[in-house]
Amino acid sequence: MLKIGLTGGIGSGKTTIANVFSALGIPVFFADDEAKKVLITNRVKKKLYNKWGNNVFFDNGDIDKASLAEIVFSNSNELKYLNSIIHPEMLLNFEKWVAEKKAQNFNYVILEAAILFDAGFHKYVDKTICVSAPDEERIKRVINRDDVTKEQVKSRINSQWLQGRIIDISDYEILNSEEDMVLEQILKLHNVFRS
Repeated sequence: MLKIGLTGGIGSGKTTIANVFSALGIPVFFADDEAKKVLITNRVKKKLYNKWGNNVFFDNGDIDKASLAEIVFSNSNELKYLNSIIHPEMLLNFEKWVAEKKAQNFNYVILEAAILFDAGFHKYVDKTICVSAPDEERIKRVINRDDVTKEQVKSRINSQWLQGRIIDISDYEILNSEEDMVLEQILKLHNVFRS
């Protein structure tokens, strides 16, 4: 069974593409969603408390995600620490999930992750796909989706790996601009992966 990594910069439409694969009956592991589940486990909460104390918790014991984000996104070492807690747990869940899907005789599965390469998740898959789109379209999509300013979107784009770099190291690319025939590209890859 093939494991396919699917990635792309903010606003590229990678989640939409992943949902199309899912509609084709392909299991998709959404890394961001899984990371959110891992974050609220008692094991992870304990590590967060040992590192940052009450600064990242509400009085009821829930994680104050805004405070945590403020800490980790203003200091790269703090972000590295958080990722060193979350990523191994998430990858363990991914490996268990892969074993289940293999037992169910799927030809391939997809790991959808915004930071597939930067986090090293590409080492856990056989092939990679980059979903790409022109920057102006990406900016427009994120403004509409997240109700943010153009400057905020540009800042997020600039904090990620360059799209060209991701395309260069990916095995496949899905072009996702308004002019591209996306479904045709997805079906072509679907046929390659399931054969």
